[in-house]
Amino acid sequence: MKINKIRPVSYRFVGLCLLVMIAIWSYPQRVSTQTMGQAEEFSAAAFDVNSGQTGRVDISVTRWSTTAERDQLVKVLFEKGQDGLLRELQNVRPVGRIHSPGSIGYELRYAQQRRLPEGGREVVLATDRPMSFWEVTNQPRSSQYPFTWVRLTLGPDGKGEGELAVAAKIIGDKDDRQIEIETFNLQPVRLQNITSHTESAAR
Repeated sequence: MKINKIRPVSYRFVGLCLLVMIAIWSYPQRVSTQTMGQAEEFSAAAFDVNSGQTGRVDISVTRWSTTAERDQLVKVLFEKGQDGLLRELQNVRPVGRIHSPGSIGYELRYAQQRRLPEGGREVVLATDRPMSFWEVTNQPRSSQYPFTWVRLTLGPDGKGEGELAVAAKIIGDKDDRQIEIETFNLQPVRLQNITSHTESAAR
């Protein structure tokens, strides 16, 4: 896929859902792809604006998604829609894990980062969301939001903030080549006081 114009990340509210434009999925010239190199761990204080609950989220990235993996996911999204993307993502080798203290959590399937013009990085993480038997069987509205999506904005010192959509849709507009994230809740979970730790990844 060749795209010449880079669209910045932007925000707008549509009804009760937050739609986020994800430039990192679509524009390889701005992505720092790492298939080898540094594994990385992130910790953050989480604040759920919708419920008022607080907690901690830990994320480990054991490898970064390759350019080929990203391109294939984007291609499937535009050609087969969200359902096709979900099936494709479920077959991708895990890139890490997201969990809260004391829980097993679940595997991440996508992890990429890009350098920001003003310094620092933007990290995008995504995976298929585990669903309960009841949710799969009864197909409530939440079942239409099968992804978990995370965006971290980090300064040069590895500290920053971000957001976590526990249940999200990923929508691809084939005509203008835009990708949108629609959250099930009114607002995504806020991630604050993010810190990162890197170590040499296994080769």
